[in-house]
Amino acid sequence: MTARFTARVTAAFGRHLIVRDTQGREFEARPFGRRLSVVCGDDVECETDAHHGEAHVMQVLPRRTGLYRSNLRADEEPVVANISLLLVTLAPLPAPDLFIVDRYLCAAACVGMRAALVLNKSDLPLPDGLTPELAVLEGLGYPLTTCSTQDGTGLETLRRLCHDETAAFVGQSGVGKSSLAGALVPGVDIRTGGLMREADGRHTTTASRLYDIPGGGALIDSPGVRDFAPAIERLEPTSLGFVEVAARAPGCRFDDCRHLREPGCAVQAAVANGEISARRYESYRRLRRLREQLQQAAGPKSRKKP
Repeated sequence: MTARFTARVTAAFGRHLIVRDTQGREFEARPFGRRLSVVCGDDVECETDAHHGEAHVMQVLPRRTGLYRSNLRADEEPVVANISLLLVTLAPLPAPDLFIVDRYLCAAACVGMRAALVLNKSDLPLPDGLTPELAVLEGLGYPLTTCSTQDGTGLETLRRLCHDETAAFVGQSGVGKSSLAGALVPGVDIRTGGLMREADGRHTTTASRLYDIPGGGALIDSPGVRDFAPAIERLEPTSLGFVEVAARAPGCRFDDCRHLREPGCAVQAAVANGEISARRYESYRRLRRLREQLQQAAGPKSRKKP
């Protein structure tokens, strides 16, 4: 006899999951059916499988929010679900890729999700030019928390930022997201707390894991990336999620202006006047080209939006 219950996905490694029911009990689980895509943070409907000692995820409940990426075929893939705050994390080492930072911020803006910047490893020297670039992002409305797990700098500020939120760390590999998660959730061994058993008894580290923050809130530690392409169908077609472009686009001569070479473009004028960061504008241009490349890869299915 099977029992059906509602749960939250607290860990995800491919098709291996851990779910937590409303009574706080956790079960190993797998999606039922190849087409069911489940990620950390999802609310799901499950059925117990007593024969295999696990649960089957039968349905993913509607997501309130989500971070989505495009794969090489331009198909949309969820990354994390039902979060209220995206913590875009960078550090002096490895060398920060601000174009990846921009893409995360754009992905959040296009789905109406709050985003904040976290500069970790503040005990290390900052690369030349990073401080003014971060000041530009702060000026666009993205709050910056500077912290270090080595000397404790900024951790209390970060803890307050996450209070009563469901936050997710994202960013390049090696920026220290797991170390930050361990500092915010004392008593949890992040290295081993995310282990789940394979069918043959071996253990594997989960790709994403959700931790409860003492005092209120939750935190998702997601894997690091080398690159990130936002889901093209979720990008706002005029601004692509660049808030400074969205603010000036209404002043363009043409309603369908792409802000590249069109005459009478208010965005290009703002770049020329120094009102828009040249680096951010180059980031916009790169994302515009990437979106067009992915649309071509996707074929007719992606051409519903301009």
